[in-house]
Amino acid sequence: MMKNRWKVWMALGAILALAACSGEKASEKAKPVGVADTKPGSASIDPNSPQLAQIRTEAVQMMSVPVGNVAAPGKVEANMNRLSHVVLPVTGRVNSVLVKMGDFVRQGQALLTLESADVDAAVSVYQQAQATITQAKSALAKAQMDLDRSKDLFEHGAVPQKDVLNAQAVVVQAQASVEQAQAASEQSRRRLQILGVGTDAYGQKVTIHAPISGKLLEMSVVNGEFRNDLSAPLMTIADLSSVWVTSDVPETAIRFIRLGEPVNIELTAYPGETFRGRVTLIGDTVDPQTRTLKVRAELANPDGRLKPEMFGKIQLAEENEQKPTVPSAAIISADGQILVWREVGEGVFEKVTIRAGAQVGDRIAVLEGLKPEDRVVVDGVMLLSAR
Repeated sequence: MMKNRWKVWMALGAILALAACSGEKASEKAKPVGVADTKPGSASIDPNSPQLAQIRTEAVQMMSVPVGNVAAPGKVEANMNRLSHVVLPVTGRVNSVLVKMGDFVRQGQALLTLESADVDAAVSVYQQAQATITQAKSALAKAQMDLDRSKDLFEHGAVPQKDVLNAQAVVVQAQASVEQAQAASEQSRRRLQILGVGTDAYGQKVTIHAPISGKLLEMSVVNGEFRNDLSAPLMTIADLSSVWVTSDVPETAIRFIRLGEPVNIELTAYPGETFRGRVTLIGDTVDPQTRTLKVRAELANPDGRLKPEMFGKIQLAEENEQKPTVPSAAIISADGQILVWREVGEGVFEKVTIRAGAQVGDRIAVLEGLKPEDRVVVDGVMLLSAR
């Protein structure tokens, strides 16, 4: 009986040992194929696992990306190419001012009328020139008749040849006098035409017209005033459909600015709005006191909202540097941090915290956290994050 009991115990032990072995094998089969034990913040996939085929990596690329803006205070100014100062062509007394400050005037519109003794003098000069032409033509006709008579007498031997030659010289001189008188007459007529008056009347008023269309920004003339300074402007007209914004840019930032590049302008008068123009001028000299250069941008102002002397800020350019960049698909945001999965070996990846910069197209600049030789996961990011 003891022998049989021993056999039972031996059989039971064998069964338990077999069960233990089967449990270990079942446990090994339950672990996912290709998954290895890893430290926190990293993941490892067996190189032979089909899951690795779902992971796609891409090398970090160096690109020129903006790292800052070149901005400076700016001021709106009238476009000097569309500005006109109205001056008097002759001295005289202002008879009537036909516009007022702030009016919009059209090109050719009457601005004021003027009474001037110079106009009467110009009419007199023209009429005298006309009389001179008449006298010169009469002298030419007489000289031509004398020449014809001298030729006839010479042919009949009544006078010597020198008389014919002298008569010819007189005709040439008379012809020159006619041409000179005609030139003087044309000059005086042209002056009257510029003044806008006729050639046959005295006491005419001169009407001053607007040289361009635009706003009347300045006016320094009143009715009845006598003006004898022909260089001082009476009015200033500006076409404000296009304006300038000028700024003083530090010489250390001027290398980032290019002619023709777009700029953004923010004005104190219109908070929250951005106006766009283009750089049209970069100064040629540096101010020795402020170490700045003048930069000018031009922008359209079709509705006239931008007024001269408005202040604001002009963003002229972006400061660029070569930085590592990654596709936006590689970026993960978690717990207030920006992360990427970096490949550290075949099938081995680790989370890396980065400091992101500007976005250029579909790529994100990396200011800290990656090196140019790194590779990051761009497809399968969620698969790794789930581990």
